[in-house]
Amino acid sequence: MVQAALKNLSYLSETDAEIAKLIGAEQQRQENTLELIASENHVSPAVLEAVGSCLTNKYCEGYPGKRYYSGCGNYDEIEALAIGRARKLFGCNYANVQSHSGANANLAVFFALLEPGDVFASIELSDGGHLTHGSPVNLSGKWFKPVPYPLIYDESQPNYGHIDFDALRRVCLEHRPKLIMCGYSVHSRIIDFAQFRSVADECGALLLADIAHIAGLVATGVHPSPFPHCHVVTTTTHKTLRGPRGGMILTNDEKLATQIDKAVFPGNQGGPLMHAIAGKAVAFGEALQPAFNEYCRQIVTNAIVLAEDLMARGYHIVSNGTDNHVMLLDLRHTDQELSGHTVSTWLESAGIIANKNTVPRDSRSPFVTSGLRLGTPALTTRGFKEPQIRHVAGLLDRVINSGGHVDAIAEVNDQVKSLCAQFPLAY
Repeated sequence: MVQAALKNLSYLSETDAEIAKLIGAEQQRQENTLELIASENHVSPAVLEAVGSCLTNKYCEGYPGKRYYSGCGNYDEIEALAIGRARKLFGCNYANVQSHSGANANLAVFFALLEPGDVFASIELSDGGHLTHGSPVNLSGKWFKPVPYPLIYDESQPNYGHIDFDALRRVCLEHRPKLIMCGYSVHSRIIDFAQFRSVADECGALLLADIAHIAGLVATGVHPSPFPHCHVVTTTTHKTLRGPRGGMILTNDEKLATQIDKAVFPGNQGGPLMHAIAGKAVAFGEALQPAFNEYCRQIVTNAIVLAEDLMARGYHIVSNGTDNHVMLLDLRHTDQELSGHTVSTWLESAGIIANKNTVPRDSRSPFVTSGLRLGTPALTTRGFKEPQIRHVAGLLDRVINSGGHVDAIAEVNDQVKSLCAQFPLAY
């Protein structure tokens, strides 16, 4: 089967058989496993072609019409298309599509809007934040001063797992952050951007939304837009947006847009990855089609069905459900001895790819964790709908309840391969 995959790698097979073999093996792995990592997806063949094109050969430091190298005419048009499509997709006035990643996009915004030592408010990593939201091991936590705001931790409360806006207001009025961050790596509820803006205005802060996870849902109206409430929006271009790996920064403020452009280049990057920007343009064009709207609605439907089925089987999900594409299983409610690391290892052996994740107030390290993060974008890309999602819930349950038993895992793996064969990838 790996050899069949190599037919698409004819040049590479001749010049570097080792790498070609590994790429072929990875293609087979993706084709024969169920991808439930919420931050991953399968791009279209058109995006793959753009990213793998000759555009990788060119240096294009600067911006369209203002490059530092000759020969950039075609690249100017490509980047202009990406910018125009991004603005149309998200309903904003300015877009910088050059960030190599979401992390670089966040760094550029910090560079543009903050000075070293400035205070900003964000949620902690264990509560669903991101490394670039102030983790002490990240530049954002080393060069700046994060102050955390909490979730509602009381499981008896109807808004358990939601943002504690009363606490957010107290934190921000006490510390007067220059910037407030919202948008998360694992938060399964609608983000109330208007409430965040109210607090930001009261304490004199700018508001940044990191919508990396929900970008596709925002673009199609399945999740409310951060505009007009947020001053700046960052995102990745993969995940629910189903584009190539990369970042982007959006705003409606002309002054901030100028500062951000300078912060991206020359502030924290050199030449843009024009093959990736072409892939972004292709993905934005795909996302502007009516079918993408239906796709994003199915992502959310699938997530709700998966969460409800798992909860009916007795699993505990932080916030008791989901409004978007992601959910977080708190395994402490299933078995105090069970860790996210252990369960994700069992699942991978069964052909189901999910990632361990910390849960609120987790006593375990990020290498072990007490939680499991699940998402539905990649399964929806395969064409899964409610019946298949319920089947997946049953497979997850069987693996977890098997205690890692080899025979049970092998049986689940056979079912996974059968499902994958029924819903093959497009490439």
